[in-house]
Amino acid sequence: MPTGLSSRLPLSDNPHRMHIRVHTQADSFERLAPEWRALQQQLTFDSLFYTPEWQQLTWQEFGRGELQIVTVHDDAGALIALAPLALHEGVLGFAAYKEISDYLDVLVSPGHETAAHGALRDWLAGPDAPAWQSLSLTNIIESSSTFGILADVLRTQGWQVETPVEDVCPIIALPDTFDAYLAMLDGKERRELQRKLRRAAEESRVVIADDPRTLESDVRDFLALMKASMVSKSTFMTPEMELFFQKMAAVMQQAGWLQLAFLEVGDEEPRTRAAAYLNFIYDNNVLVYNSGLDPLKYSHISPGQVLIAKLIERAIGEKRRLFDFLQGNESYKYGLGGKDVVLRTLDAKKA
Repeated sequence: MPTGLSSRLPLSDNPHRMHIRVHTQADSFERLAPEWRALQQQLTFDSLFYTPEWQQLTWQEFGRGELQIVTVHDDAGALIALAPLALHEGVLGFAAYKEISDYLDVLVSPGHETAAHGALRDWLAGPDAPAWQSLSLTNIIESSSTFGILADVLRTQGWQVETPVEDVCPIIALPDTFDAYLAMLDGKERRELQRKLRRAAEESRVVIADDPRTLESDVRDFLALMKASMVSKSTFMTPEMELFFQKMAAVMQQAGWLQLAFLEVGDEEPRTRAAAYLNFIYDNNVLVYNSGLDPLKYSHISPGQVLIAKLIERAIGEKRRLFDFLQGNESYKYGLGGKDVVLRTLDAKKA
């Protein structure tokens, strides 16, 4: 189907007329961006990973198959839903690379869930959809209407639908003060954290690297610490992924969403960067995307734990709402007060 044309699908079980449009060109992210962002502002749960900026960047760097950005419009032409999809080897899934995109979903305007998911179901079942064999939508928060409604309407087609747990994202709901945050922790965890902060206070400082002129070298420093921290991160950080991180940092910084933080140690300049976190600030939340540290130098001050604690303190001082550790159930996240948000996958196969 030509890009941008409505399929005008009849929706027999929906009292409102909905119109599907499928956008297949690489410039669709930019063309749809104004409406896309307006739709995001309506969401109960929004994420940086839903944005056209993130979706475009990850598609450009890692996209495979045929782009299928599906938009649902009401009879007045208003955008009520958007599903950034791609078809690859018979599997229809999200266009963004799942390994680097912690949250993904079909974006639906509140109050239009039944109509929007019904329209998407009709498109999937109709002749205008690409020749998909299975549907696999990953990294979706458990409370999403994608599970509450889309899974059910797909079952009405007689399709086999499963919604297994994919991962968890431990999140801290931030209180008003750092003292109140410390009081939330288990007594042993609180005392240990306070001890580490006192020990590191005299010989370390937190630096937020926010100068566009030094961003490239700052990201190189971050990547070096990330690769040094553990073998799995070093293996993950291929030349292709290093290039993505450089491009991604530039895009995020330009959008005002990047927080690149270092714990610097020493009395003389230049100080040694002992630990680093690459975070995002989005929707007044802190998203902890990745980290690195030198596992040998300065281990006596626990630089990684000190830095993350100082960033939590900074977030509280800036009146952020949530501190989101993103995907992974590493024990340190729970020691710092993280509570799980569950992510699921929606898998569907035609009968």
